[in-house]
Amino acid sequence: MLVLLPPSEGKAPSGRGAPLKPESLSLPGLAEARAAVLDELVELCAADKEKAREVLGLSEGLRGEVGKNAGLRTAGARPAGEVYTGVLYDALDLGSLDQAAKRRAGRELLVFSGLWGAVGVGDRIPSYRCSMGVKLPGLGALAGHWRAPMAEVLPEAAGDGLVLDLRSAAYAAAWKPKGEVAERTATVRVLHAPTRKVVSHFNKATKGRIVRSLLTEGAAPGSPAELVEALRDLGYVVEAQAPARAGRAWALDVLVDEVH
Repeated sequence: MLVLLPPSEGKAPSGRGAPLKPESLSLPGLAEARAAVLDELVELCAADKEKAREVLGLSEGLRGEVGKNAGLRTAGARPAGEVYTGVLYDALDLGSLDQAAKRRAGRELLVFSGLWGAVGVGDRIPSYRCSMGVKLPGLGALAGHWRAPMAEVLPEAAGDGLVLDLRSAAYAAAWKPKGEVAERTATVRVLHAPTRKVVSHFNKATKGRIVRSLLTEGAAPGSPAELVEALRDLGYVVEAQAPARAGRAWALDVLVDEVH
């Protein structure tokens, strides 16, 4: 199973340890594309803070994020699973998993990123600010920048198993599973059962709990249909829509009674 996660806008501070080692990151086929984004982002933020703030879409109160980006090469790095914070990651709570579940998380979870493309939760990265929606002056829109290298690397990373796609739309734009990979991909919406509406907070929290449940229970669904059964066994109310045509992903709705 490969689980695709969005990042979080807010991030924990960089660590005090060794700085980033780009060659140590997962998915080495993305190295060239990563270097291009890192080079331009660092240069932009070091040279013109006001322009960088505008390009990154940061408010005046987030001006300090520009300086953080300028120092990415020397800032201390820490595991990505500790850097990303927010509702989904609070619910996932990687730090409290037992050792077996942590090992599974290291193998199965990928976090998508405007700067790194995608990284494993154990990859050591510095704290940064650069969403997938950013359009850098030189490289252009980051989602477009990542499409070609992702198309080369992600199908191999997916192997022949289930792909559980929990990304938001901005990050899904960087790689869309195609062909037989799409047919074993499942996307998930979380709906408030009484209203059938998506609400952002508990959508993210429930997705975090779903991943945690699968990891802690050792569930290993090999297909979208098996995922539906695994989630129901774990107590989730799931409605599944199998694709009407070949080469399409499954769409799962997880129904939640309480907004929390």
